[in-house]
Amino acid sequence: MLEKLAKTLRKRLEIIADQKARTSDPKGHLAMLEKVSEEIAQLVHSLPQETHPRLLHFLQRASYSKALEFLETMPQK
Repeated sequence: MLEKLAKTLRKRLEIIADQKARTSDPKGHLAMLEKVSEEIAQLVHSLPQETHPRLLHFLQRASYSKALEFLETMPQK
């Protein structure tokens, strides 16, 4: 579950960084960003109750870069 969340957060960053898509197809770019944001919201909603409180803090405040950094540096179980 957390790996899928991390992958989706990375995808969001890639979409944001895609300057070519943003300038050539702003509506399509926005649609991609909205879609990935919905995916993130669904994943956050599905997280187990024992999810680390700091990660939840980042996600609830849409601090997605911080959430991704947290996921990438947390010890693996």
